[in-house]
Amino acid sequence: MDTCACALELLGMLVYVGAWLCALTTTLLPQWLTMSTALLPVESYELGLWETCVVQDVGGMECRAYDSLLGLSSDLKLARILMCASLAVGMLGMLVAIPGLYLVNSCKERGSFRTKRTLIIMGGVLGMISGVLCLIPVSYMAHLTVIRFFDDKIPDVVPRWEFGDALFCGWIGGFLLIVAGLLLVTSCLCSQAEPQPVLQRRYHVMSTDVSFRKRSEYV
Repeated sequence: MDTCACALELLGMLVYVGAWLCALTTTLLPQWLTMSTALLPVESYELGLWETCVVQDVGGMECRAYDSLLGLSSDLKLARILMCASLAVGMLGMLVAIPGLYLVNSCKERGSFRTKRTLIIMGGVLGMISGVLCLIPVSYMAHLTVIRFFDDKIPDVVPRWEFGDALFCGWIGGFLLIVAGLLLVTSCLCSQAEPQPVLQRRYHVMSTDVSFRKRSEYV
């Protein structure tokens, strides 16, 4: 395999791991939505997938998990399911792609080059699927927040939810997961034909030289 394809593999895996950790952070962070009111300027509220938090300006923070799964709104349920699915698919993609790396000593049997390329392509496709699954709930929550923020039926004095840090982290993680998958697939497209082992090439050169000598002696 040439140096360019090997570098793309390593870069893709590094981006893959970083993007997956970013998606994990997005899932766990309670700052999906934030809200502050003029009535209580010293406090702000944060809404996450698993808990809600009250943050005070003095530095205190109190979080409380949701009481019941059935009491959650449909958008939170959808976000939970899709983010967990994104993490599972992303982890599966990494586990599939690691044995296919050129620097990993695996698949020593005949036809190992094709097997490694297949593993890398499968890992890249799973990474892109994981990125899409991460972007869907983040973008959907942002879409609902924008609609509710500019809803004319709600009085202006009523506080509204705004974007939290977790949404931006989720956008970055989903985009990087897609980029990592594209890098892995591109590394397979850039790789050359299956390289022959050194001993096999040496034997081929020696046999060619012997046959050439025989022809010279016959002449």
